[in-house]
Amino acid sequence: MASQEASMKEIFENPKSIFSTLTSEEKADLRNNITFTFYKKNEIIFTEGEKPTGFLFLKEGKAIIFKEGVGGREQIIRMTKPLGIIGYRALLAGEKHIGTAITNEDSTVGMITPDYLYTHLLKNPAFSLRLLQTLSRELGFSNARTVTLTQKHIRGRLAESLLLLKEKYGWENDGATLKVYLSRDEIANLSNMTSSNAIRTLSIFAGERVIALDGRKIRILDIHKLEKISRQG
Repeated sequence: MASQEASMKEIFENPKSIFSTLTSEEKADLRNNITFTFYKKNEIIFTEGEKPTGFLFLKEGKAIIFKEGVGGREQIIRMTKPLGIIGYRALLAGEKHIGTAITNEDSTVGMITPDYLYTHLLKNPAFSLRLLQTLSRELGFSNARTVTLTQKHIRGRLAESLLLLKEKYGWENDGATLKVYLSRDEIANLSNMTSSNAIRTLSIFAGERVIALDGRKIRILDIHKLEKISRQG
């Protein structure tokens, strides 16, 4: 019970949480209007083409959002960690989801009904502004990634993807191992390359002592060289 209360406090009080913008009264009311669903690793939260059912956020765990392209090839377009909101673009636009969200570890997702979002949360100017800022940052990220994935060479794309994983999820306790474990296929989908190219380029980076590989664990040995490879494209 204590850990659950601490988790709820993180949702409402962490400055990085969109819900931290609410007043004390709004937070108290919202507590009674959130439903939580547990998802096992590799479970689908929502599917491309579905109509949004609510305003979703990650309470615990990690999730990726991918879009299916030509020939069924998948492209990872977003990654989410705790306190991250997902599926909100389609909800606000009144459209269907353009991607599929799937967990890459056991996760808990919070859901707020569209009615409550529009009749309560969006009436708070600070909440609405934070939501606009989040949308704007996501748009900027998408624009930058479009350039990266179409103009950088394989080495530059993979280096940037590893740096993106570091920025998004951070390090393990050793301060060097990425705190997320993706399959080679997922790394390929994130970097817009084939799995064979991803495996080969990871091996080259390991041979150059830029990274070290241990199954799905990736340890960054020389982040400055990785940043240089990313810049050079």
